[in-house]
Amino acid sequence: MNVRIAEDWRQILEPEFSKPYFENLVSFVKQQYAAGTVYPKGSNIFRAFDKCPFESLKVVIIGQDPYHGEGQANGLCFSVGDGVPFPPSLQNIFKEVCDDTGAQMPTSGNLDRWAEQGVLLLNAVLTVRAHEAASHAGQGWETFTDAVVRAIANRKSGVVYMLWGNYAQRKGAIADATNNLILKSVHPSPLSVYRGFFGCKHFSRANEYLVSIGKEPIVW
Repeated sequence: MNVRIAEDWRQILEPEFSKPYFENLVSFVKQQYAAGTVYPKGSNIFRAFDKCPFESLKVVIIGQDPYHGEGQANGLCFSVGDGVPFPPSLQNIFKEVCDDTGAQMPTSGNLDRWAEQGVLLLNAVLTVRAHEAASHAGQGWETFTDAVVRAIANRKSGVVYMLWGNYAQRKGAIADATNNLILKSVHPSPLSVYRGFFGCKHFSRANEYLVSIGKEPIVW
C-alpha cells in the first residue's frame, strides 16, 4: 500500500501497511474525508514523521488525537499553526517550559521547531472529525501507533519518553527504563495540570539526560 510517509519511517513501518487492520483503517479514513470535515488535512496526517527523521529522534511525546477545532491540527501532537491561539494544554506546556528552563513564552504554537531537533510529537490517533473529539478512536490508529512506539523501543536506546497522563503512560509502557529516560506526569490539560504537571521539570530533566549521553539538548 502506498502510504505518504517519510522514507526512513516507511522502511521501518512497512510491515504494518499490508496488515488487514491498516487496510481497513485506510478505507475508513478515506470515507471520512470524503463525507465531511476531518483534521488535519490529508497531507499532514503523517507530518510528525516527516518533520522528525528516525535517525535524529531523541524525544517522544505522546498525545491522544488531533485538535478538532478549525485551523488547529497540523499533524504534530499539541502543536498548532503560526498565528493560531494556543489551546489550553499547549499554553500550560509553554508555561512549564518557561518556569522550568527560563525560556521566554513563544509567539507561535507551531512545534515544528521541536520536531526538527528530534522530538517526535506523536498522537495515538492521527485523524479526527471536526468538533468531535476521539471520533476516530478505535478504528486502527492505536494499533499503528503502538507499532511505532514498539519500533522505536526495539531500535533505539537513549530516548526520552514524556508520558503525560494515564493514556500516554499505557502507550509508552513498552519503553525500557533501564536504557532510556521515562518521564511521567499528569496531563497538561486544565483539568489536571495543577496535580503534578506544573513543576515536573520534564524539559530540563530531558536535556540533562541528553547531555549526559553525549547528545545535543533540545532548545525548548
